[in-house]
Amino acid sequence: MPKPDRPWSVPVRADEVPENGLARTLTADAGVRDEIARLGGLTALPRLAAEFEVTRHGKGLRVAGTVTATAGQTCVVTLEPMESEIVEPVDLVFSPDVPAEEPGLPRDPDAPDPPEPLVGGSVDLGAIATEFMLLGIDPYPRKPDAAFEAPDAGAADPGPFAALAALKDKGGAGRA
Repeated sequence: MPKPDRPWSVPVRADEVPENGLARTLTADAGVRDEIARLGGLTALPRLAAEFEVTRHGKGLRVAGTVTATAGQTCVVTLEPMESEIVEPVDLVFSPDVPAEEPGLPRDPDAPDPPEPLVGGSVDLGAIATEFMLLGIDPYPRKPDAAFEAPDAGAADPGPFAALAALKDKGGAGRA
């Protein structure tokens, strides 16, 4: 049974991957898409698919491919419903020999990404697809034709003390 934070699970064990690799095409069903939409704060997720090539990489695995989705969102300008297309490339290396990161040590931003841990001798393609789809969501979606128009400034708002200022101007000046 999938965990609440991992609604899509498609595990592949390292010993199942042949020497020439393993191609997997994944398509999430409606229930999985609904749960992932909820996790991502989307109004809908009508499509979520992934194409992966899983190959051996030393003692670990390499997962490369693409995650594609159609995400239902709300335009930040018009507040109207809209759909966004997500296309996220994936290229990850998993290794059973990943050393624990020492907290507080700065990491060289130009260094290649370290491998991901290969836990229990398997990778979860569903979890990878979910993570990359969620990373691809535009946090400020905007319809292509949406344009922000500032409201007409017009007369300046007199503010909450306008009535007091009017009383002062009518003769209240000079009183102690």
